[in-house]
Amino acid sequence: MPLYTADALILRTYKLGEADRIVVFLTRDRGKKRGVAKGARRARSRFLGALEPLTEARVAYFETERRELVGLNFAEPIRSPLAHAPGDGALGYVGYFAELLDEWAQEADADERLYRLGTSMLGALAAGAPVEPLARYFEYWLLRLQGVYPEAKGSLSDGAMAFLAASRTVAPDRIGGAPAGRTVLRELEQLHRGLIAMHLEKTLKSDRVLRELQRRG
Repeated sequence: MPLYTADALILRTYKLGEADRIVVFLTRDRGKKRGVAKGARRARSRFLGALEPLTEARVAYFETERRELVGLNFAEPIRSPLAHAPGDGALGYVGYFAELLDEWAQEADADERLYRLGTSMLGALAAGAPVEPLARYFEYWLLRLQGVYPEAKGSLSDGAMAFLAASRTVAPDRIGGAPAGRTVLRELEQLHRGLIAMHLEKTLKSDRVLRELQRRG
């Protein structure tokens, strides 16, 4: 029963029984894993503070042959988005980033670019990057890395084209300086939302949450 240690991004959790959780996490070198964290819902759990979406954690887990779920032995938080994303709006985007990574990451298929994209969102949040331009940046790079961003962009405005050009050259923590007014961000949001829905063939739960927050705003 081999034991593995790895840096991982926590993507989502589910309740299991009275005290446990199923944890979906993305590792840098072995792809996405699903595991059982025993006792994770107890008040004095050793997993306390380590299983929130998009938390970067050092995890240890063991795999058993012919079992789909791994056993999560421990998870120690390295960086948490909760320290840098106050307010419902920012936390909504944290859930959105984590859900998109979960949808696109393949089981046990390592994709270091996807992992680095996720951790770069943590760095950008820590640096105070504005969340709406950051979300458009994240969507663009996620779609581009998966090879589903359309090459023909003739229908986009000059402002949208300028934002995408900046996204190709700046780090995410500096995306706040890219040229992007509200109209441009809405234009790209509609484009990206359509592309994501088309390729996933569904609407994300976190996307519906973000729309509701926008209406309230």
